[in-house]
Amino acid sequence: MSDETVKNVFVIGLDEANLPTLQQVPGADRLRFHQLLTIEELQVGEVHLPTLLDKAQGVLDAFDGSIDAIVGYWDFPVSTLVPMLSERYGTRSTSLESVVKCEHKYWSRLEQQKVTDRHPRFGQVDLSAEPPRPPQDVTFPMWLKPALSYSSELAFGVGDEEEFHKAVTEIRDGISRIGRPFEHILERIDLPPEMSGVGGRVCLAEESMSGVQVAVEGYVHQGEVTVYGVLDSIQYPDSPCFLRHQYPSTLPPPVIAQLHDVSERVMRQIGMDSATFSIEYFYDPRSQEINLLEINPRHSQSHAELFQYVDGVPNHHCMVRLALGEDPHMPHREGEYAMAAKWYHRWFTDGVVRRVPGPEEIARIERETPGVRIEVIPAEGDRLSDLPGQDSYSYELAHIYTGGADEAELREKFDHCVAALGLAFEDATAEADAAEK
Repeated sequence: MSDETVKNVFVIGLDEANLPTLQQVPGADRLRFHQLLTIEELQVGEVHLPTLLDKAQGVLDAFDGSIDAIVGYWDFPVSTLVPMLSERYGTRSTSLESVVKCEHKYWSRLEQQKVTDRHPRFGQVDLSAEPPRPPQDVTFPMWLKPALSYSSELAFGVGDEEEFHKAVTEIRDGISRIGRPFEHILERIDLPPEMSGVGGRVCLAEESMSGVQVAVEGYVHQGEVTVYGVLDSIQYPDSPCFLRHQYPSTLPPPVIAQLHDVSERVMRQIGMDSATFSIEYFYDPRSQEINLLEINPRHSQSHAELFQYVDGVPNHHCMVRLALGEDPHMPHREGEYAMAAKWYHRWFTDGVVRRVPGPEEIARIERETPGVRIEVIPAEGDRLSDLPGQDSYSYELAHIYTGGADEAELREKFDHCVAALGLAFEDATAEADAAEK
C-alpha cells in the first residue's frame, strides 16, 4: 500500500489498552495511528495547557507526512485539545465552544434547561463563603462536584449540612488541579452573559437522582444527531460506584425512545458537529421518568469492546470516520455475542498491593475464557490511595470485559476472572504500623 493511500490519525493520549481496539475498526489497514502526548502528561498532576499545546504542536510540526485526523477519547484536557489542534492543522472537529458547553457542568445545565426539563434542580456553591451554603431551592440529599472533573473525582453525595461542609473543604483543596487550566480554555471563548464571572473553579450542587443509570452513545454528522447505542450502568449495592456497564440496555422500548428524543434535542442545542458524544441518565422505574446526569463530548472508550462484542465494530469507528469526513454509520447486532459488559473490580478500603499477575498470566486467563479481556490497574507495591484518577469512594483494581449469551454468562466469566487474577493486598494501616516499629 502506497503512502498516498494511508491516512495518519493522531490520537491524543493513545494508550496500549485502546490501540488493539482501534486497529479493529473497519478500514484500519489503511490507517496509521500515532500517539500524541502520553496519559501521564495529560492526567498526572496539575494540567498546564500551554505546555501541552506546545508539546503537541512540536510533534505535529516535525511530522514528515500528512496530518489527516486528530482525535481523542479522554475527558479534559484531551477533549479541548482536539478542537484547538484541529483548527490549527485543518482537520475536522466540533467547535471548542460546543465541547466546553458539555464539559463545564454549570454551563451544560444552563443549555440543557433551554430544551428539556429532564434534569435535577441545580445551582452554584460559593466556595469562598464562610460558612458555605447550599444554593437556594436545592435540597438534601444532593451531589457536590467541581464544574469540571473526570472519573467522578471530587464528586460527593451529601445528606446534611455536616457532610456538605466536609465535602466543600475537600473540593476547595483540589479544585484547582483541573479548574485553573480550564480557565485558559474559557478565555478563548465568547461567553454568554449568564456565564460572566463563573470561571472554571466553580462548584455545582445538584439534587440527588434516584433509579438506574443508563448511558446513551451517539454522534453528530452534518448537523444530524444519531444515537447508536444505549447501555445500562449498574452500581455496586449501596454504593455510587459502577460495578459494570452492560450493552445493550434492558430498559423498555418507550424509555429508550425518551432517551433518544432528549439526547437529540440537547445535542442540537449544544451545537456539536463532526463528533461523538456519551450522555449519562438516571431512569426511575417508579415514576418512569428520566433525568440527565451529564454530557461527555466524546464517546466512551470504556464501551469500545462492548460494541465490538455485540455489534461487530468498536465505537472508536465513529470517532475515526467523523474525523476523516467519512460515513460514521455503525453496524447493528453483527457481533459474536448477544450481550457484553465492562466490569469494575474495586477495593473499598486503602491498601498496598502485594501481588499482581504478570502479562503471561493474564494472557492465559484470556485464552482459557473466550470473550474476555482484562486490564489490571495497580502495580505491585502501589498504595491504592496514591493511584491517579480514582473516584471518592473506591479504588479500581481491574477492568474486565466479558461477552456472552446472557447476563448469567457475563457474571460467571467475571467471577472466574476475579478468582483467577489472585490479586493480593496488605492493609495500609498495618503497613504504617510496621514501618513505625
